[in-house]
Amino acid sequence: MKKTKIVCTIGPASETEEVLRELIDNGLNIARIDFSCEDQENHKKRIDTIKKIREEVDCPIGIMLDIKDVDDIKFGIENGVDFIAASFIRQASDVLEIRRVLEENEVGDTWIISKIEDQEGIDHIDEIINVSDGIIISRGNLGIEIMTEKIPILQKNIIKKCNKAGKPVITATQMLDSMIRNPRPTRAEATDVANAILDGSDSLMLSEETTIGKYPVEAVKTMSNISLRTEASLDYSEILCSKGVEKENTTTGAISRATCTIAKDLGADAIISVTSSGYTARAVSEFRPRAPIVGATTSKKVMRRLSLIWGVCPVLIAQSNSTDEVIDLSIHGALKKGYIEGGNLIVITAGVPVGVSGLTNLIKVHTVGEVLLKGIGIGNSAVTGKVCVGSSPKEIEGKFEKNDILVSVATDRDMMKYIEEASAIVVEQGGLTSHAAIIGINLGIPTIIGANGATRILKDDEMITVNSLTGLIYKGRTNTL
Repeated sequence: MKKTKIVCTIGPASETEEVLRELIDNGLNIARIDFSCEDQENHKKRIDTIKKIREEVDCPIGIMLDIKDVDDIKFGIENGVDFIAASFIRQASDVLEIRRVLEENEVGDTWIISKIEDQEGIDHIDEIINVSDGIIISRGNLGIEIMTEKIPILQKNIIKKCNKAGKPVITATQMLDSMIRNPRPTRAEATDVANAILDGSDSLMLSEETTIGKYPVEAVKTMSNISLRTEASLDYSEILCSKGVEKENTTTGAISRATCTIAKDLGADAIISVTSSGYTARAVSEFRPRAPIVGATTSKKVMRRLSLIWGVCPVLIAQSNSTDEVIDLSIHGALKKGYIEGGNLIVITAGVPVGVSGLTNLIKVHTVGEVLLKGIGIGNSAVTGKVCVGSSPKEIEGKFEKNDILVSVATDRDMMKYIEEASAIVVEQGGLTSHAAIIGINLGIPTIIGANGATRILKDDEMITVNSLTGLIYKGRTNTL
């Protein structure tokens, strides 16, 4: 799974639905709209097409608007863009002026990505990073004002500063320039892409390669392949060790570092970061773990922002005030997306109480169970036991044992002697006024109703785990709470 994100500039070569789908399939994470070219009408059509395709393919593609003036900002606000890329940022006040416009229009949380394009921006880089949500190293314009031989070191220094500050950094311009005309990159371009990743870039940007190039899909595919190969060569243990020395001591930082250390020591298959604002997932990403980071959030806007962050796979989950339920929902979301699978060892990080931004104070190691069924849970506990399938006393008699999990189409009063000794009840019948629901509440037995197909899917003597808090039924013994 690719960790380095790809920003593609959308233009005539990539604006059709068919090409956009192919770009997404091959690694596009952020779609950039460049207002230095063409008019608002054309860009509006492109934004609408991007939104349509991302819904159809269920992929959290963020939209970045590269602006030239206040009118462009207002256009971006009206069209719900996720990022404002601001050209020729020279000092912190330039960023704050854009922030003021966003706040006046009640979208102050929109991310501002500052483009560093001249010597003045370099001279004030620390203050710019401090007030920005991210940085674009625009090497093309930098190379006009600054001597070419200085650019590589400036790139490395800016990336290092952004990494230390925990701000995403995008390396841009002429990454695969020859692919505007040719189906394959030069060796030097491939090395340039790899070195930008090794330097610590969160994202890489394609410009003319995907706006007017002959091979936009091939360019994205090539960048993805180079990213995967380069990421596989990284010494993640060394990176974690060095990051631990660099970072300031904060609660979130300490928890995030510990999460990555535990994931490394246990060989975890994934890290799940439950995050309301994206802050927790970003904090984990700073330590560059080998395991993929699943950023589980209740906000679509946060989900799309996380598409810019190194190593983060965003997942949208339902709202809940229960920490246990949020964790289960996050696991279920990651399973559904294919980021994890049954039997995986995962490390979970979250904040208690749920929903408070910046409060990361929980780490949990968890083995994922395979989800067999989902219904409506009654109760707030998890039970592991042996299945006994039967919808009448006659079907149950002779095979039921105390503490079995009773699985039935529906329950009735004739089954009470078995229900009272069951550790949990699973029924296909729905309705909070059903017999099973009422008995589950009155007797305090973990119960799941509306579990369609339960008597067909679950087999006698099969070991399962029933979580009545989330309504999920897992294969085998799974620690879900």
